[in-house]
Amino acid sequence: MSILDGRVALVTGGARGIGRAISLRLARDGAAVAINYRSSETAAKEVVGEIEAFGGTAIAVAADVAEVDGAAEAVEQTVGRLGAIDIAVNNAGISIDKLLYDMTADDWISVMHTNFGSVFNITKAAMPHMMENRRGSIVNISSVMGERGWVGQSNYSASKGAINAFTRASAIELARFGVRVNAVLPGFVATELVADLVERSGKSLRRQLPMRRFTPADDVAAAVSYLAGDDAAHTTGTCMTVDSGAAAQLGLGRAEW
Repeated sequence: MSILDGRVALVTGGARGIGRAISLRLARDGAAVAINYRSSETAAKEVVGEIEAFGGTAIAVAADVAEVDGAAEAVEQTVGRLGAIDIAVNNAGISIDKLLYDMTADDWISVMHTNFGSVFNITKAAMPHMMENRRGSIVNISSVMGERGWVGQSNYSASKGAINAFTRASAIELARFGVRVNAVLPGFVATELVADLVERSGKSLRRQLPMRRFTPADDVAAAVSYLAGDDAAHTTGTCMTVDSGAAAQLGLGRAEW
């Protein structure tokens, strides 16, 4: 018996990068997975096909979860087509990296709206179902940038810091209903989201990491699966770093600009 047998999970931004790794891991661990996407329809359907190929259950769900109505639609499709929502993984996110001097109001608002707004929206939409069932796990994909500063990422860092604070506060409110809320804080994971940064400063960044390598997306997915399952039954309100040791040291440095 797999650790997530009988559970239903919704993964926002589940078609690419870390989201794709999470969708595949949860399915391999027994969950039926709703893979949310906004524009990556082909990629989402490919992940569904991969899951079905090894005997899992998955659906693709189109919705812009940065919008209240889109998040509600994603949750309702998950419940309607898969019968429940036991796990919500808030992974949808964007980055618009610029020096603060060059950053526009739109750059700031877009990142906050997508990165933090989607977490709030999905939590609000999913929690009534979980509260009624007296169980559930919400896992927010944050970043070590929410705990530390980095040149060119003031908007991104602020959005992730908001997620960390929201994780702790919502965990306290939902604990009495049997709903747990945690966050996973990846470090540098070589995905499309940070491709430009890795290409520009990859060697320099790796030298600054205690483990001298970027964190694999599969390792982030493993942490999500753990927090979603019963082995973490008494873990809530925590922000777990999966970052090759980046946040443990003083003087991490910065990329070249």
